[in-house]
Amino acid sequence: MKLESTAKSTNVWDYKPKWCQPWSIIITGISLIAGSWLVVRLFWLTIAISLGIVAWWIYFLILYPQAFANYVASQSVNSSE
Repeated sequence: MKLESTAKSTNVWDYKPKWCQPWSIIITGISLIAGSWLVVRLFWLTIAISLGIVAWWIYFLILYPQAFANYVASQSVNSSE
């Protein structure tokens, strides 16, 4: 009989260091957007940088964690067969 659980967490943030957590990704993005406006004061450049950062947020804060959770869940199903 097993006493320990072999289930792995499906939360990707459990495996990331403190500097690579959602709060740090959001703060970095906001800082880059604000910094671009404060330095160059060009609306079009700030918008372009903002679009890139929003794409980065969508990938790292939404898509990647979902894909990771699906992968871990599929591995646990495969290993239990």
